Amino acid sequence: MKALHFGAGNIGRGFIGKLLADAGIELVFADVNQVVLDALNARHTYPVHVVGEQAKTETVTGVSAVNSTSDDIIALIAEVDLVTTAVGPQILERIAGSVAQGLIARHDRGNTAPLNIIACENMVRGTSQLKQHVLKALPAQHHAWAEAHVGFVDSAVDRIVPPSEAGSSDPLEVTVETFSEWIVDKTQFKGALPAIPGMELTDNLMAFVERKLFTLNTGHAITAYLGKLAGHVTIRDAILDSRIRAVVEGAMQESGAVLIRRYDFDAEKHAAYISKILTRFENPYLKDDVERVGRQPLRKLSAGDRLIKPLLGTLEYQLPHDNLVQGIAAAMHYRSDADPQAQELATLIAEQGVAETLVKISGLEPESQAVEAVVSAYSAMA
Repeated sequence: MKALHFGAGNIGRGFIGKLLADAGIELVFADVNQVVLDALNARHTYPVHVVGEQAKTETVTGVSAVNSTSDDIIALIAEVDLVTTAVGPQILERIAGSVAQGLIARHDRGNTAPLNIIACENMVRGTSQLKQHVLKALPAQHHAWAEAHVGFVDSAVDRIVPPSEAGSSDPLEVTVETFSEWIVDKTQFKGALPAIPGMELTDNLMAFVERKLFTLNTGHAITAYLGKLAGHVTIRDAILDSRIRAVVEGAMQESGAVLIRRYDFDAEKHAAYISKILTRFENPYLKDDVERVGRQPLRKLSAGDRLIKPLLGTLEYQLPHDNLVQGIAAAMHYRSDADPQAQELATLIAEQGVAETLVKISGLEPESQAVEAVVSAYSAMA
């Protein structure tokens, strides 16, 4: 089996790429970072530091790389069995054109072997969104062929992969936490289901997508936004602040109540899941900055993402949401000179006010009690 993985950054190398290579799959990374590409092609191996109570260094072997802007991509898509991505939600549209050209080449070669494409991004049904971008770039006469031979498989991914340590001289070295979870929708595959250790197959993906979004993502973001306001630098420092921890845990319990109602989750098991995530945030071996986790606040405050979507669930089921409101208000306060979205958020608030800005980016109803509650919490934080 051969796979092409878009994204040779820390997440690509430390999570999905590692799982694929460890499964014995012939793996080619695609990226634009020439330093990383050259190192992968010179060494065909790299170290992954797995940190936690039982820290260890594992070696990934048998990998190579191509530039994702080159025509090599087209030839690879024409022959591989699997395409995965870890490029970030904003980049999916950029790679769609190359994927479409690769599918045309695959068709023209008469390759009717199943091809499955999995976007492993921190977003809801990212592969379905990538599919729409690909179909837009793919001539209409190829759509039926693609529908018959190409599986666009949605997934939920979870592993904390912080930036590389400053001062590291190895461009391929990457650090990851022990925990990882890669859940894929088995109903969307073409051909036989792959057996890849670390990949979990399900026919109820949205339950797992929302469990992760409403718990890990919600808690992570709120920890970052409250931590930034309180002057903390890392997620660990922030979650060890008892005032922040109380809000984060409360928000995850509120979002968890939505999941329990919606998917009939076991309440005790979900409480244990929340506890596990709080422990992950405390990991002393992961030096994860609040600015990295909090970046792109406009996306994170959108209707389908980690702050507003669980809030909408509490409104749907008439459940408490005071802690989620605190987290949303903290996100509205997020400022970073290195983040264009944070700067845009600040401009919108200065020009239009908090309520109108929140309604615009979140889709909440202007007269909603939730908007009023966020504005009140925002003012109290100011």
